[in-house]
Amino acid sequence: MTYRIPYIDPRLTMVQAPHPATLDEAELLKQCTIEFGRVGGPGGQHRNRVDTACWIQHVATGIDAQGTERRSQGQNKSMALFRLRLKLAAKCRTPTSRDRHQCSELWCRRRQGEKMSVNPEHEDYPALLAEALDVIVARRYDLAGAAGVLGITMSQLSRLVRHHKFAFGVVNDGRKAVGLAPLRS
Repeated sequence: MTYRIPYIDPRLTMVQAPHPATLDEAELLKQCTIEFGRVGGPGGQHRNRVDTACWIQHVATGIDAQGTERRSQGQNKSMALFRLRLKLAAKCRTPTSRDRHQCSELWCRRRQGEKMSVNPEHEDYPALLAEALDVIVARRYDLAGAAGVLGITMSQLSRLVRHHKFAFGVVNDGRKAVGLAPLRS
C-alpha cells in the first residue's frame, strides 16, 4: 500500500496535537480568557444583580462561547466550557494519519465492538467528535474509509457527527467541496 498524504481543508483551523477539545478542564482554561458579567432577561433579581454570565475565549484560535442562562456562575462557566469544547471540536483539526490513525484511549474505551454510543450532552462527546472529524477530514471526507480506520460502522460514525448540527454542516460542505454527495440528514 502506498502512502497518501492526509487531506488538509483550508477552511478549517489547524492546531497542534493534542486537540484542545480533548484537554482536561485545567489545561484548557490555561489557554483561554474568562470574563464574568451580567445579562438581562428572565431569571429573577439574583441574575440581574450578580455577575453570573460567563464568556470564555480560546486565545490561540479566537473561538469563544458563553453561558448566561443559569443563575449560578459555576453552572454558567460549565455550560460555556462545554460549548467551547464543541466549537473547538467542529472548527479545529489536528494532523493525523490518513490510514494509520491510532485511536485514543477514550475512543477505544467508549467503542463497543463496531458501535459508538455517546449522548451528545455527555462530557466525552466533544473529544470523540474532534477525533472523528480529524480522521474524516484527513481521508478527504470519505466517511466509509474513516469509519474503517476508527473501527466503527459508517452509520455509527455519521450518527456521531449528525448529533452536532454545525459539525454535520462542516462535513457536508467539505464533501461538496471535494465532489462527493452530501450526507442525508
